[in-house]
Amino acid sequence: MLTGMSRWDPHARERLEQAALELFTEQGFGQTSVPQITARAGLTTRTFFRHFVDKREVLFAHEADFPELVARLMAEAPPSLSPMQLIGHGLHTVAALRFDGQRDLLRIRHHVISTDEGLIEREMRKYAALSLAIADGLRHRGTDELSATLTADIAVAVLRVAVTRWLDHSDERPLTELLTETLNALVSVTCERPDGPTGPPLEQTAIRIADGDLRGDDHGDLH
Repeated sequence: MLTGMSRWDPHARERLEQAALELFTEQGFGQTSVPQITARAGLTTRTFFRHFVDKREVLFAHEADFPELVARLMAEAPPSLSPMQLIGHGLHTVAALRFDGQRDLLRIRHHVISTDEGLIEREMRKYAALSLAIADGLRHRGTDELSATLTADIAVAVLRVAVTRWLDHSDERPLTELLTETLNALVSVTCERPDGPTGPPLEQTAIRIADGDLRGDDHGDLH
């Protein structure tokens, strides 16, 4: 029997993830079974189920604690930060903690998810849970209900757009740079008010983002 069959293999989880992604890419998510994954990894199905509930969890397990991570980051952030400044800090911190150095792996994951309606729905539920966690964190910091809800949805939209651009395009810039660009684009779009010309406060916000205020230049570092 292969030494990899040992249930105490410290790299079992990584081997299972690699085997699953290879098979999902080669033959499709729906056509891949757990026994096939474990056979490719040289491990047992019992080992698989010690690490994952099912094969879908291989794609989502590494993000399962995102709401808890967001809650911690928001609780630790300086109280002087506005909701939008807080979002800028949080997005850049999450990018550095969870996305740096993972682009190739995440591109494969992104492609697999895009081929299956059930996985796409699961991905949307993940973003919805993240939005709820952000809104809850903002309310705990004293933000009113409407502002907390809007800011949370904005944060998730910015993250989704920036990550999709980072994974789908040949642009090799770091995710943090794309997050800043996306935030600036958002502010530029929202500067035009529906009832009249652009007002100074939003123009000034756009300038502050472009100058790096939302990256924590003047408010400390959450890393």
